[in-house]
Amino acid sequence: MQTLSPERLKELELKANDVREGIIRSLVAAGSGHSAGSLDMADVFTALYGFLARNDAKNPEWPDRDRILLSCGHIAPVRYSVMANFGYFPVEELLTLRKFGTRLQGHPERVSLPAVETTSGPLGEGLAQGTGMALSAKMDNKDWRVYVVTSDAEHECGLHWEAAMTAGKFKLDNLMCIIDRNFIQIDGSTEDVMPLEPLADKYRAFNWEVFECDGNDMREFIETAERAKAFKGKPQVIIAHTVPGKGVSYMEGDYTWHGKPPTKDQGEKALAELEANRQRILANA
Repeated sequence: MQTLSPERLKELELKANDVREGIIRSLVAAGSGHSAGSLDMADVFTALYGFLARNDAKNPEWPDRDRILLSCGHIAPVRYSVMANFGYFPVEELLTLRKFGTRLQGHPERVSLPAVETTSGPLGEGLAQGTGMALSAKMDNKDWRVYVVTSDAEHECGLHWEAAMTAGKFKLDNLMCIIDRNFIQIDGSTEDVMPLEPLADKYRAFNWEVFECDGNDMREFIETAERAKAFKGKPQVIIAHTVPGKGVSYMEGDYTWHGKPPTKDQGEKALAELEANRQRILANA
């Protein structure tokens, strides 16, 4: 288990702030895209690329890398921003989001960027893909892990639960599902549209080991994920409770930001808030 020093924690928190700035800039440039989920998963993706997962931006197709899958492809801006901020491609390219001919399509394409791993779009498919990868690693006696980031609303899809059942059967302890538990989808609250609770009990019934944490607290998420990685004999799920639109006050908790971008003026306001947050992080020595 890795040790998270105060210095490393601050670096990761600053990086997550950079990731959020990249998300805002790319969404404003595109004039379309998904804001709320992209912003609330900045901490989780920063922790994955910057601390938890084995990866190398200089060697993105490294055979022994951990596989990081984004099942809910509509929050692609967070994946693109974190990959750019960790050196997979130039940060300036974020401004091409959703443009004709760009590598940064509205949903990630496996062949467009190195180590994107899967083409995602249809909700519910990510855990099935990740289960297949984790099973193949077991069959080949490889020690790399598979991380699958999912939305809570895509748990309304039947394919997801078929994959959960399969992963439990084969005891894929090299597989971790991370749920963005922000309680929103495009039409409102998940609990109004199609209630998911008791979500943790459902996973336990499918023979998964369940962990819960604050997905917007970098330290808490990393410590939870490290405990989950150490668990043997079952796949692990982390129910990461997040605030949709995290980091931008006028978006936080508002489901209407699920599928729309900020305007130029709104973007400038968001960037000002994120700069103020950067100064707070730096001041907290």
